[in-house]
Amino acid sequence: MADDRGGGEEDNVNDNMGNQLQLLPENEEEEEEDDMETEDRDNEEAEKPSNITFDPSLPTSHAYLGSDMEEFHGRTVHDDDSCQTIPVLPHTAVMLVPGQTLPLQLFRPQEVSMMRNVIQRDRTFAVLAHSDADEPEAKFGTTAEIYAYREEQEYGIETVKVKAVGRQRFKVHEIRTQADGIRQAKVQILPERILPDPLAAVQLTPLSRLHMHPSSKPPSQDCKQARCWWNNYQQRKFHCANLTPWPPWVYSLYDSESLMNRVKKQLHEWDENLKDDSLPTNAVDFSYRVAACLPIDDALRLQLLQIGSAIQRLRCELDIMDRCTSLCCKQCQDTEITTKNEIFSLSLYGPMAAYVNPHGYVHETLTVYKANNLNLVGRPSTVHSWFPGYAWTIAQCRTCGSHMGWKFTATKKDLSPPRFWGLTRSAMLPRIPQGEGEEGKEVSRLFCL
Repeated sequence: MADDRGGGEEDNVNDNMGNQLQLLPENEEEEEEDDMETEDRDNEEAEKPSNITFDPSLPTSHAYLGSDMEEFHGRTVHDDDSCQTIPVLPHTAVMLVPGQTLPLQLFRPQEVSMMRNVIQRDRTFAVLAHSDADEPEAKFGTTAEIYAYREEQEYGIETVKVKAVGRQRFKVHEIRTQADGIRQAKVQILPERILPDPLAAVQLTPLSRLHMHPSSKPPSQDCKQARCWWNNYQQRKFHCANLTPWPPWVYSLYDSESLMNRVKKQLHEWDENLKDDSLPTNAVDFSYRVAACLPIDDALRLQLLQIGSAIQRLRCELDIMDRCTSLCCKQCQDTEITTKNEIFSLSLYGPMAAYVNPHGYVHETLTVYKANNLNLVGRPSTVHSWFPGYAWTIAQCRTCGSHMGWKFTATKKDLSPPRFWGLTRSAMLPRIPQGEGEEGKEVSRLFCL
């Protein structure tokens, strides 16, 4: 896949910021034609498909990394508030969220050596959370545990391919560099604060037997019946609020089930085919799944990462989903690329997931039906496609030329959607409309904190 970043000597590959695979053209005419920019015309006639025939499990397998990877089982969990010394993954621009999958292709000898040592220990390494702010060192991060691994040689270069998953948040105390260049971070594992039920102090134990259990909820196919059940459930759950000075809706603002239900409504607006069964039932895991799917910049994601309570994290995510209406080019900060209504899920991970290209750069890619103000560069290619059955074409901002992502086009007529866009999170900035009385003022980017 294409990429918008470069590092070291790779910055000057074909003088295209690493945006194209190093494939030899058949002749010079094709090479010149591949570099041409074209304006996309498909958006004028594009419509949302009535049904999606693409298998959403294909992107989650990361089949482009190879099918013969060694898989590991079990899980490494460090004690809350404990101090650990963990090797740091270098040269990464990903802000990992617990529960998020991180695919990697590593070529540098230092990185290959580090991964070999990690595999022989507890398969855990540290991913630092660098925000957009000009900070010398990251103060927070997430541990990542390897669950699939493979070593190979390509053109005489040792390569390590890895699938890892985010585990626990941590706070950085100290970072030291070893003689071999590998950095070791002394970190403190941050706990998840499980808040009690907001009405736990006034609930009457004998009456608690009358509470309805969420497992008795009717199937979601019957919307009217499900709505009646939920209203009845809410009335019974918050009936103890009558014993307090506050009305029931105040307590629902800090109830995990109520918050999760509100977030699910927003997610269903993004993806009409989304099934609640595919979402975590635990409030902590659910809040992290949503955080990994939100197309926000690093500054906002770092805010979510610093929150130690699922309830407060869900409140912030609701605020973000309510207020952010569109996404614009991060470089221009004024060119609108897409709107919230165009977001949809083509993966079991949700509308956004992390993928790695042949150059080793990781892109968190958001899938949308339509995108505006983009130019296409080069010809469609199926090589190393993250979505099997689709060919990708590089997309750049029409105003500033920044790499924004790719346009994916189906290679078979029976594949739906026939086309869509994959936008990289690092190139986008959420647009927050100004409210009443905020004209001329800088909009606050602190949500519910």
